[in-house]
Amino acid sequence: MDNKYSVLMSVYYKEKPEYLQQSIESILNQTVPTDDFVLVCDGPLTPELDAVIEKYNTLHLVRLKENGGLGNALNEGMKYCRHELVARMDSDDISRQDRCERELKAFADHPEVDIVSGTIEEFITSPDEVYSRRVLPETNDEIVEFAKKRNPFNHPAVMYRKSAVEAAGGYKDFYLLEDYFLWIRMILNDCRGYNIQSPVLWMRAGSDLYKRRGGMKYVGSEKRLFSYMLEKGFIDKGQYSRAVIGRAVGAMIPNWVRGILYKKVLRK
Repeated sequence: MDNKYSVLMSVYYKEKPEYLQQSIESILNQTVPTDDFVLVCDGPLTPELDAVIEKYNTLHLVRLKENGGLGNALNEGMKYCRHELVARMDSDDISRQDRCERELKAFADHPEVDIVSGTIEEFITSPDEVYSRRVLPETNDEIVEFAKKRNPFNHPAVMYRKSAVEAAGGYKDFYLLEDYFLWIRMILNDCRGYNIQSPVLWMRAGSDLYKRRGGMKYVGSEKRLFSYMLEKGFIDKGQYSRAVIGRAVGAMIPNWVRGILYKKVLRK
């Protein structure tokens, strides 16, 4: 099993320093460590965030002059990743200690795949108090069918082939759906995926997460994504209508109701 992989993380000024430190530490303490940790500073950071970053002399820092959004930051950072396999990491989540080891093994066991992700456990205050899990289909055929309705990979926990991401055009500016749009283009480009069925990462969630999934701007972004799927023949008109109507209703309901929906219906 080839144990070489890069880590790609982006951080911007609104992140909390203590979250960033937890996230970095969770990667540096992996059972199979990386020798290439690329951290993109998406625009100027606060002195507190810079103070955290200065504690680690093994990070490959990429500093962007202006905040250009997650997709732009990840595309830029990927240019500096030295290995073919790249593990994504958000600046406020916590990877389980054996996350990358298990993802590397998945690539070794399934050499045909280009994207590996796994189950995430969501928490608000502490990873010791998990309130929901997002478990996704395991095999490629199941993933493709699921992608016609919902995001088929947990972006904070993915490891992918750099060449496959670049061949699909990389991340695009797509409001809150940069990753979903990328997965669809990769699937249409004959990429294959696999989802580990056990937890690999703790994801920080809460009311802000659900709030971002509401409003007309988010509805418009989802409509644009499913229009793209329809245009490319990935879904039919019936699937398009059900997806768009369902998401419009979900985005318009009160935030507290949306929170219950995510916890009780869309999670396990």
